[in-house]
Amino acid sequence: MQALAKVPVHIITGFLGSGKTTLIHSLIKQKPVDEKWAVLVNEFGQIGIDQAMFDQRDDVVVKGLPGGCLCCQLAFVLQAALVNLLARSKPDRVIIEPSGLGHPAGLLDLLRGEAFRDVVDVRDIIATLDPRRLDDERARTHETFQDQLAIADAVALTMLDQSTPEQQQAAQQFAQTLWPPRKWIEPVANGELALERLIAGGHSHARDLSMPDAHQALSALPSLDGDFFDFPPAIGTPQQETGTSLGYVSLGLRWHPDERFDLDSLAHYLGELPGDARIKGIFHTSSGWQRLNRADGALNIESSAWRQDSRLEVIIPSTLTANVPDTPALAKQLGNAALLQNR
Repeated sequence: MQALAKVPVHIITGFLGSGKTTLIHSLIKQKPVDEKWAVLVNEFGQIGIDQAMFDQRDDVVVKGLPGGCLCCQLAFVLQAALVNLLARSKPDRVIIEPSGLGHPAGLLDLLRGEAFRDVVDVRDIIATLDPRRLDDERARTHETFQDQLAIADAVALTMLDQSTPEQQQAAQQFAQTLWPPRKWIEPVANGELALERLIAGGHSHARDLSMPDAHQALSALPSLDGDFFDFPPAIGTPQQETGTSLGYVSLGLRWHPDERFDLDSLAHYLGELPGDARIKGIFHTSSGWQRLNRADGALNIESSAWRQDSRLEVIIPSTLTANVPDTPALAKQLGNAALLQNR
């Protein structure tokens, strides 16, 4: 009997705010019409924003796994989700986007382990690199940042519209010093990576890496929390979630879909938060449903097909928590500043 063909699995890794989701969007737009894809999205925060960043379609199944690091805290959940996804959806291709704080070693171990060895084919691992991160010592020296690049087969230089030519040149030179040499290093304007880079890539040559102690300490604590909520919170009572791990804090909020925000006031309030805060949100606003995405101080706003609820995730280094309201205070201040019913 002929063995079943393995399902190609592509890991797109990269540090917080480096454009992973945008790059995946560009690949989905180029998807061959005869293929069905599955996308597994992990995020550090408890509320779960990234799954809502993808428009619903029949030929792309998106599964969100919020609430921790896919590579350690949620390894058990990932295995169950991937088994279920392969059995039910039968995708032709799977893309996995780990959290920006996720260490890739545990994920690679799982995919190469006994459970999936004869089922999936791990293809070239792509790391996104925001050139501005090399100017940030806290990110540059972060062990996860270094290992995400060390394990990658290829590097996509992202956020080109927000970085200088000098920063881009420095990032190119930095990536070229990685050993062994990457299969390709490519500037990616507007997050648009050619589909050929994904489909024509070979088997991953990623070497095994050991997980840092901070991740290993969490690996014994698999969590089934962070479900993608089906029912919205009551009007006037936003759901509030807080998580702390790996040197970062996540503040999550979720509102009933009938509550509307003034878009200008919302953008202004979020813009007043510290520049180091990573902000993602989907809101029912005075201008319809909008996605808000801020990395390194630059806020991007675009329309969204999401209608289930409004939700916000703010991720900050633990050292900066004194400069940001806690979750209850954030909910109150944001409500006073932008909720239309409070005007």
